[in-house]
Amino acid sequence: MKRVATILILFLVVSSLTAQMKHALRDTDGRHVIGRGFVVVTNNSFFDSDDYTRMARMGANHQVVRLELGKLSDFPGAKLDTNYLSKLDTLVQLGSQVGIKTIFKMTTYGIKGFSWERFWKNEDNMHETYLSAWAAIWERFKDEKNVIGYDLINEPRKLTMEISYTDLTEQYLIPLYQRLIDESQEINSRKYCLIQSIFMNKGEKINGNQYAEITSSIHRDQLLFAPHIYQENRNLIKPTLLRFEKESSILEAPIFIGEWGFPTFDVTDSTMTGTLGQLNYMDFYIRTAELFDSLGMNTIKAWFSGNPHKQNFLPGGPSTWAIFQDENAVGTIERKYITDIIARPYPQTIAGDIQSFKYDFATRSLDLNIKSDNRLGTSQVFIGANRHYPDGFSVVVNDSMILSYDPLKTTGLEIKLSDDTSNPEDFRWDSNKQQLIVLKWPVDQTDIHLRIVPGIYN
Repeated sequence: MKRVATILILFLVVSSLTAQMKHALRDTDGRHVIGRGFVVVTNNSFFDSDDYTRMARMGANHQVVRLELGKLSDFPGAKLDTNYLSKLDTLVQLGSQVGIKTIFKMTTYGIKGFSWERFWKNEDNMHETYLSAWAAIWERFKDEKNVIGYDLINEPRKLTMEISYTDLTEQYLIPLYQRLIDESQEINSRKYCLIQSIFMNKGEKINGNQYAEITSSIHRDQLLFAPHIYQENRNLIKPTLLRFEKESSILEAPIFIGEWGFPTFDVTDSTMTGTLGQLNYMDFYIRTAELFDSLGMNTIKAWFSGNPHKQNFLPGGPSTWAIFQDENAVGTIERKYITDIIARPYPQTIAGDIQSFKYDFATRSLDLNIKSDNRLGTSQVFIGANRHYPDGFSVVVNDSMILSYDPLKTTGLEIKLSDDTSNPEDFRWDSNKQQLIVLKWPVDQTDIHLRIVPGIYN
């Protein structure tokens, strides 16, 4: 009996230590944040405020802007393009106007004949040139509070180098990361530095994922681990995410999934069944989303764009990562079989600690458990009523207050039930951003269960 009691105490201690979702971020006010959003490409795309409103209405509170090294560096054939920098300014400001934070990600696009083998060996001082390209970004946005971090090397590769992935990581990748991080944090130590592992050669994978493992710490602060996962095999999704969890612990860095979502094929847009059909996509996308949320991971979907250029990089015909069907760089025609899953309800910013949340696709219900802290300010919960609750929804808080939203009316949230501890006026509906705004939790410094359910409470 004594042994059982000891085991129970240990379980309770471990549970209390892990109750708070460890991958959730903290904003400058100390609020708990789950990051979600899209990769934004900068070539051949000209976004405006409507596009960013559309992005926010899909639940985005972060964007990862994909940088082109060819427009930021002195590599052969490249140069620093001031017009390109101005374009980046615009993307940051468009995002900030709708509550979207920005992370920049460096790619090697625009550099003809870029050689990873020469890069790792630092031939012709390539590291200095690469660092200088980043420095232009770090200096420009050092005081921009809506730029929160930098994904330092996108999909670094081994290719023909005669070296193991482990040795390449420990002898070349980590030392370069350390140098980049130190230089970045010398300019602003509050910005996050995002890191990826080596992108493995074609045909080499671990549990179906083409990224090598990180087995050593980088020994730096303000890190986010930003792996990619493009997985259509539902049986391999969980093993991959649990592997990421292990690497996250080694790095002592929360997980911020930098890209996810298996590409769709042209045929998928017009086919419901089969391996390339929409029903199959919905199945493994839902499975991926549920696992992300159970682990509290931040996730970025590629890409917020149309697909003007057809690609044949997989068996099955032309395919793309774009979320819009338009044959333009900027799109509006959603691939709803994936966007309705991407844009699922979730807690965006919480004054307090997020302990757990789950959106149940079958019942269209969101369960959110938090510990409130009203000193931190307001909270936002993305609901996406326009796509998930055309029949209206109800907000249930600790079974002591119930509010309903009727899409046939313009009265906002209606009070259906309220006790002496509740103040319904603290709960507002923002139809433009599809958010539930909580000005103040009804009870402070305590556990709160919030539930969003379909329909109007009667």
